[in-house]
Amino acid sequence: MRKILRDNSLSLVMFSLFGLCLLGYSLAGYAAYHDDQQAHRQPPMRYTAYITSSHFWASVLENWESEFLQMAAYVLATVFCFQRGSAESKDPDAHEEVDEDPRQHQHEPQEPGPVRKGGLALTLYAHSLSTAFAVLFVVSLLGHAASGTRQYNDEQRVHGQAPVSMRQYLGTARFWFESFQNWQSEFLAVGSVVVLSIWLRERGSPESKPVHRAHAETGR
Repeated sequence: MRKILRDNSLSLVMFSLFGLCLLGYSLAGYAAYHDDQQAHRQPPMRYTAYITSSHFWASVLENWESEFLQMAAYVLATVFCFQRGSAESKDPDAHEEVDEDPRQHQHEPQEPGPVRKGGLALTLYAHSLSTAFAVLFVVSLLGHAASGTRQYNDEQRVHGQAPVSMRQYLGTARFWFESFQNWQSEFLAVGSVVVLSIWLRERGSPESKPVHRAHAETGR
């Protein structure tokens, strides 16, 4: 058990922090929503009802959408783009193992099944990481749009205005304001990691170059 925990501690810590933060977000969101309901003399909502409401999920999925877009874009950009000196970039002057043709390793016994099989299975597997993040982005985007439409229509009814379809909501400034609000911060964060890792270090982290390496040296 100790070895399993050690070997999976990074994902366990990250998903535990995710769960705790999501719980904190739901509690804080519920408190803020409850205050808003009281200010407008609306009936209170139970916490269990709030965490299934469009008010909660529209904002949650709005954030997930930006995270998955960031990761999909970053994975694809690092295939073709370089940043000399950054720990997050391939070396523009060197051949990297990640660029090797996997078909040259098809007969090695420890290779994954799609590599041994080749063909379409290998093609899909070779781009599965960016594809997974792209699919998660699209699903989150649609979830944001669906929940946002419900929330928007609830507000429309309160103000005596006609509801809109999800397609119409996708064309509103509000939807794109919510999306770009998060997208810009994600790309700022990634760009900062790429550039700051040229000069700054974190001993023991694979996201950093070794402390003794020169600033101009690219990669890990």
